Amino acid sequence: MTDPVSFQDSTSVPVRSADNGIWTIPNLISFVRLLCVPLFLWLLFGSDHPAIAAWLLAGLGGSDWIDGYIARRWDQGSEFGKILDPTADRLMLIAGTISLLAVDVVPGSVKLFVWVVLVREVVVAAVTVSLGLAGARRIDVLWVGKTGTFFVMLSLPMFMLAAYIRGFWHTEMTVVGWICGILGVMIGYYAAAKYVPQARTALREGRSARVPG
Repeated sequence: MTDPVSFQDSTSVPVRSADNGIWTIPNLISFVRLLCVPLFLWLLFGSDHPAIAAWLLAGLGGSDWIDGYIARRWDQGSEFGKILDPTADRLMLIAGTISLLAVDVVPGSVKLFVWVVLVREVVVAAVTVSLGLAGARRIDVLWVGKTGTFFVMLSLPMFMLAAYIRGFWHTEMTVVGWICGILGVMIGYYAAAKYVPQARTALREGRSARVPG
């Protein structure tokens, strides 16, 4: 969102074990989200339409909740989706944060916030890869992790819009950006701490499963 590798929310209606393959509505939404990452970058840097790029980023961030709801509500979860969905979300988040760092009109305080977000993403990615290489089983994402990502993804376009708008809406978007950003970072780091015992269990169970009976 994304946090380590799967978007199954353990506190929501559970996704059934059936694998529906590649051709599902949630996978289509995730694929469109993935394709829109270069479109976002082109709108921002190639065609000089920062406002459209910012609204697109906001819409893409919200779409993660839509495909997750469809997967749970209509039993359209899939193993392929557990890879595609977090991949699209990670690329969206990276594109949004790096873009804010590259835009000169963004104040230094926002760029500092972006670095705080990026540090967490790098740490989560490194831990996820390390656990996989060490033989850990997949760790399902907690709802707090998805919530933190949602708030961060909402804060990024608000900061971006505020950088190009003056007057009343500049102040409003800046305030909304900071509220969502601070909430997202706090929830995100809390979620990361919650994953520590799960990571230990996943590593132990993954290694045990590979030991010949």
